[in-house]
Amino acid sequence: MLVAGSGRMAREVAAAVRATPGMSPVGFVCTRDPGERTQRVQSTPMTDTRVLVSGSGRMGREVAAAVLAEPGMSPIGYVDGLAEPGVLQGIPLFKDAAAACDQLKPDVVIDFTNAAWTPALAEACIPRGVRMVIGTTGLSAAFMAWLESESVARKTGAVVAANFAIGAVLMMHFARQAARFFDNAEIIELHHDKKVDSPSGTAKTTAELMRAARDRDFIHPESEKEPLPGARGAEYGGVAIHSVRLPGHVAHQEVLFGGLGQTLTIRHDTTGRDSFMPGVIAATREVMKLDRLVLGLDALFGLD
Repeated sequence: MLVAGSGRMAREVAAAVRATPGMSPVGFVCTRDPGERTQRVQSTPMTDTRVLVSGSGRMGREVAAAVLAEPGMSPIGYVDGLAEPGVLQGIPLFKDAAAACDQLKPDVVIDFTNAAWTPALAEACIPRGVRMVIGTTGLSAAFMAWLESESVARKTGAVVAANFAIGAVLMMHFARQAARFFDNAEIIELHHDKKVDSPSGTAKTTAELMRAARDRDFIHPESEKEPLPGARGAEYGGVAIHSVRLPGHVAHQEVLFGGLGQTLTIRHDTTGRDSFMPGVIAATREVMKLDRLVLGLDALFGLD
């Protein structure tokens, strides 16, 4: 399908077409003014940032649609180690990451998959100079050390963040500020029942930031009796962390502080995966300027 126009509305139409089974946009047609001949605009101009999307599930398709709708960016393919090669929503789908990089020549890969696939993807991308925006959680310390070292050695930027929702980034920032003023704190995070890790990467990162803002652990009261072991949750630096997994949730987190005669609650709610897309797009733009690994969107936004 050819889309008439090249503005925001046309890009939204193209994104909707690409998301519809059996339909795909092949490009745009537009005229700069009524007196000019109609021109066909390719869907992937040479000046666009070429984006390879890692993962072909719901999140991957959401990322591809967001990239397609963004001026100056084009989704050029999917790579998914669990999928069969072919075509998905009008763009090629690869199973092998190295082959995808060699054939498609992406500038950036956006990855929201799992901790088993992401290191293999990075080993294909970073040596080829393909920058990375990573939202996968549960990555090992060994892999993160490798990614940091390789990014610097090859001057290839990478961004790894526990959460790409702008509100969640601000929640973590505010929690880090409040941590200096309260000695008792707990985190409750709530996610859908299909989430593979507990606690969430956001909760773990929040607790780490809170502890790093202080010169000592938080006070973690222990129960005198605990008929059900584990009722007080996990613990990091004195911060209790509780994980809820229920159908109907997307991603939610409360950070609770307690002090003499007062409490403070900082909460963020994600009601849809589209909340991550502004942060993903911002990170994709910024990673093109980087020659090293950056952890968290707070660093990109000047909140660190």
